[in-house]
Amino acid sequence: MLKPNKLSRFINHINHHPYIPPFLKNTALSLAFNTYIKYAATTGIAIQRWEPQKEARVLLQNHWRVRNHIGGIHATAMATLAESATGMLFGTAVPDNTHVALLKSMTVRYKRIAVGDLTAVAIMTEEQKEIIQSTDRGSTIMAVTITDSEGKEPIQCEMEWAWTLKKKKEKQQAILDVKEEPESTVASTTATKTAS
Repeated sequence: MLKPNKLSRFINHINHHPYIPPFLKNTALSLAFNTYIKYAATTGIAIQRWEPQKEARVLLQNHWRVRNHIGGIHATAMATLAESATGMLFGTAVPDNTHVALLKSMTVRYKRIAVGDLTAVAIMTEEQKEIIQSTDRGSTIMAVTITDSEGKEPIQCEMEWAWTLKKKKEKQQAILDVKEEPESTVASTTATKTAS
């Protein structure tokens, strides 16, 4: 099982806090997410469910700020919804003390006009968690389904998220590796450089 990172611990703290009423928990999560991810706040994304390393469910209401010229939700707002749902879930699985999470690519296919509000549901599999835990870098396609008020899918998305070692950590490890070399090796290397 993945060790919870800071983000997972924060979410679990809110989800299971005995003094936060259930009806306020999603509001607290939405506020925290939108404070950290400013563009999500611009679109008005609301969290309905956020279970670290399992599932994320987010809502985007059809309000004037995200509406297009025909009254539906704008294409870029739909893509932001998919990115937010997958990213907030992916971010709970990446070891944040040594790695960084990045969106590598996105493919969005617009199938029909969106009617009303949109809901995105992202899922993470056990296999994905295991790969993230056991490799220094890689990428994975996060599954996400977006439905409108009629229960139909106006878009289909593929969000490829990647993880890699933080550069600072790599540099620190290289320094540690040099310090751990036997003294004779270091002396021999120094002597060779002096002789040349």
